[in-house]
Amino acid sequence: MQAESVQRVPTTRRYLMCPPRFFAVDYVINPWMDPTKPVSADVAVAQWTELRDTYRRLGHTVEEIEPQPGLPDMVFAANSGTVVDGRVLGSRFRAPQRAAEAEHFRRWFVEHGYRDLTMPERINEAEGDFAWTGKLLLAGTGFRTDPAAHAEAQEVLGVPVVSLSLVDPRYYHLDTALFVLTEATDTTAAQIAYYPEAFSPGSQRVLRRLFPDAVIATAADAECFGLNGVSDGRNVVLPLEAVGLGAQLAAHGYEPVYLDISELRKAGGGPKCCTLEIRK
Repeated sequence: MQAESVQRVPTTRRYLMCPPRFFAVDYVINPWMDPTKPVSADVAVAQWTELRDTYRRLGHTVEEIEPQPGLPDMVFAANSGTVVDGRVLGSRFRAPQRAAEAEHFRRWFVEHGYRDLTMPERINEAEGDFAWTGKLLLAGTGFRTDPAAHAEAQEVLGVPVVSLSLVDPRYYHLDTALFVLTEATDTTAAQIAYYPEAFSPGSQRVLRRLFPDAVIATAADAECFGLNGVSDGRNVVLPLEAVGLGAQLAAHGYEPVYLDISELRKAGGGPKCCTLEIRK
């Protein structure tokens, strides 16, 4: 295969994460949550810590925000902001149970010197529904983020936005159905992985047109949150069950890094959900 000869080069990243000290499943805001099933905050913390330490081992910088009691989903930091070229667009949650998270993250950005910060007027669940490809912002809608938030993001961040419609409630955020493997540069195109059946027919056609060399995930890979991966351009952090996707990625020159996120998945989250990327 030609893909095997590609030399993938990792780029160092800066991430913001929140320890799941108050992790719980006390309510239902996505199909993965079941308050009748036991969950362990200790196990969630252990899995989260392994994720954080893996990023650091790969050479990335991880900053942490202090978790708050009563906000068990604050661990899913990706939903709390979108940062491109140091410009920050905050979040506005659809579920009232998560609404208070937005202010804690806004305050963190202000306290850490991010002055170019805008809080959205529309429902906007940030990197849960926004994926930066290096040239344009892929923007999901259908279950959480308001489609009008896409135009707001384009205006605030000053980057072109492509809207995509999600149609399967199990994949309620874009980051459960698609992630960026390699960002575009002036000379190379971006590469993504995605699960087509999570998207409307029109959005599938858009993705095929924009990313003809995308890695296409199977239903099994999607169901274990394989598309909630995190890539630095070479190393790709995946749930340990996503072996089919990992094999495809290895054939394309990537290095799969498998982690156990089974406890975090009980709340509908995986590696990317826990990871907000700060792009300066």
